[in-house]
Amino acid sequence: MKDVTDITDFFIICSADSDRGVKTIAENIEKKLKELGDKTTGIEGYTEGRWILIDTTDVVVHIFYDPIRKFYDLEGLWIDAPRIKLPFDDELPKKFELSED
Repeated sequence: MKDVTDITDFFIICSADSDRGVKTIAENIEKKLKELGDKTTGIEGYTEGRWILIDTTDVVVHIFYDPIRKFYDLEGLWIDAPRIKLPFDDELPKKFELSED
């Protein structure tokens, strides 16, 4: 994102197939940040569990309920941003693979 916007250095975009799943991902990210001694500058959307945004300044995490992710299509909105392959990408089930379209 560094080359595309001043908002943040990185976006992480992920999703779950239920609002409970969305909240669970958010809870685990918060837990890991605390373990690492890092802080969030803001968390939004937790109550509804449809789209939770976790802002750590350098990284903004978007956690979506699947249909909401498809509707807003952040990957399409930020199409000019380079994609980074994560070390565990090869281990993801087919339904979680990053799409290039």
